[in-house]
Amino acid sequence: MNLRRLSAVVVKEFRQLRRDRMTIGMIFGLPMIQLLLFGYAINFNLRHLSAGIADLANSSASRAVVMDMVASEIITPKLAATSPRQLTDAIRRGEISIGIVIPQDFEARRFDGREAVQVLVDGSDTTVQSAAAQLAQLPLDDVPAANTEPQQVLGVNANQVSVVSFYNPQRRTPVNIVPGLIGIILTMTMVMFTAVAIVRERERGNMELLIVTPVSRTELMVGKVLPYVLIGLWQTTLVLALGVWLFQVPVAGGLLSVYASALLLIAANLSLGLLISTAAKTQFQAMQMNMLLLMPSILLSGFAFPYAGMPKVAQWISQLLPMTHFLRLIRGIMLRGASLLDLWPDVLALLVFTAVMMTTAILRFHKRLD
Repeated sequence: MNLRRLSAVVVKEFRQLRRDRMTIGMIFGLPMIQLLLFGYAINFNLRHLSAGIADLANSSASRAVVMDMVASEIITPKLAATSPRQLTDAIRRGEISIGIVIPQDFEARRFDGREAVQVLVDGSDTTVQSAAAQLAQLPLDDVPAANTEPQQVLGVNANQVSVVSFYNPQRRTPVNIVPGLIGIILTMTMVMFTAVAIVRERERGNMELLIVTPVSRTELMVGKVLPYVLIGLWQTTLVLALGVWLFQVPVAGGLLSVYASALLLIAANLSLGLLISTAAKTQFQAMQMNMLLLMPSILLSGFAFPYAGMPKVAQWISQLLPMTHFLRLIRGIMLRGASLLDLWPDVLALLVFTAVMMTTAILRFHKRLD
């Protein structure tokens, strides 16, 4: 082995890397993004879960119990309900994660040692169930009972707080994971397929043929997308069938709604991939960009880590990711039996994202080699 020739090859590689801005960005940016995501944005200690309160007793003691729960910072009141039905409907629509029900005979139940507070939980997210269990164990023993002596205190102990979990009472992990896996697989494949679509035409020399054809850039971009829509629907069918067959994952909201939500994510990811393909110069760069987007989609969407545990800045960033909105849609439809109309904000977000990405990709693409 000749060291001089070897060193020449090494120097050549370093010079090539220096000219490749995308690779330089990945070398320095990827570790920084990982550090910030895992160190700052990821938090297993859930706080400020959206909650609804149905205080039917409306007494000083019941209000004190609610104030103690709010003071724990585990929940943040978002809805004042007048009945438990309102809370369950809000949970089904995804408006709140936890509901607190205090019955009219709260004082009598508290004095007799019976169940006095009921905590309703959205069990489609197992991390929320864990937080609700912590909420039920809070020390609520500083509330004086109405019929005790002034020096005596009779509070609400853990035995008087019941936790009712909807949609996944057994806390089975596959029920929580499988719906999200549909989104992760579609994000991995759909973005990558279209991200290399235009770049591949350039590298194979096919762009010259497309330039001389009467096909408009809009027709070309849409034509690149449509075949992958069918592939995405087939992937959705495969994951869904295996999830139901192997793990008994429920489909409470109907197959039509499931496929409609999957179609929204497919369109969003394909349009994003097309935008990447207009910016990347090589297939390798397109794959690098795809990996850079895939990591936040997994970490910030609520799939791998609890969304409610993230700081506000991370939550704002996650709102820009299609996976975040799809995860709310698919879990709401499959596990809670919600309809697309119930989850219209996330449907609108995916439609707007697709329109913006596709329009930008079409405007950026030009039928010329330079």
